[in-house]
Amino acid sequence: MIRASAVPGAPLSDVRGFVFDLDGCVWNGSVLNPGAGETLAALHRAGRGLAFLTNNSRATGADIRGRLHALGVTVAEHVLTPLEIIGEVIGRRWGRSRVLVVGAAELADVIARAGHEIVSVKDYRRATVVAVGNDFDLTYERLTAASRAAAAGAPLVTPNLDPRLPLEGGEFLPGCGAIVEAVAVAAGVRPIVVGKPEPPLFRLALERLGVEPGAAAMVGDSVPSDIGGGRAVGMRTVLYAPHGPSAADADLVVRSFAELAAAAGIG
Repeated sequence: MIRASAVPGAPLSDVRGFVFDLDGCVWNGSVLNPGAGETLAALHRAGRGLAFLTNNSRATGADIRGRLHALGVTVAEHVLTPLEIIGEVIGRRWGRSRVLVVGAAELADVIARAGHEIVSVKDYRRATVVAVGNDFDLTYERLTAASRAAAAGAPLVTPNLDPRLPLEGGEFLPGCGAIVEAVAVAAGVRPIVVGKPEPPLFRLALERLGVEPGAAAMVGDSVPSDIGGGRAVGMRTVLYAPHGPSAADADLVVRSFAELAAAAGIG
């Protein structure tokens, strides 16, 4: 889907705002992918709006912005994670709730700041909502409490269903989705997803950039999360696939940030 107003050979030359996935696209672990910093700086100099989305369930947008700045991506301003909206989503759907949180302290903090009561693992029977994120201190007791609360009728909410968290060197950690699936299977329920590929984070990014969906492009490495989510809200989609695409579902496939820069008319 290439717009007629684009420059020949540069199909993204008329895109006013770019929204980037982070894990597996802009960076892997704590290392920027080749050419990412240079391309992002060039897009900024060319007057293109930049926003960044991550399904990270352990950090706020401000936390991630700090990581980007530390890696030299000082043009990062609009950075969004599911933690920006999960407390609001719970309140909108179920009102002020008693929430059992299995995940990082940051996840519990944002839910509490939204006006909800945090329930301890031992008091799981009081929970009216279960929120599960990536939990580096996961225990069988916590997994059991979340499963039992969800099985008893508390809605299961999660920032994302990503099975892996990519690291540098091709390594990975089990992602939030791996933990959520364990709870969901044990409880016999399906989770409600707050982050990508659901629309809220994409729409918030477009709002922050001040552009319409057709004038924006979503760039990411996940077909279900990034490409599917961006397309669902009307954005153009770019699959970042340095090792070759696993599917041709995106409007454009690039193997490097140099290719992305050329497609944007800045390379």
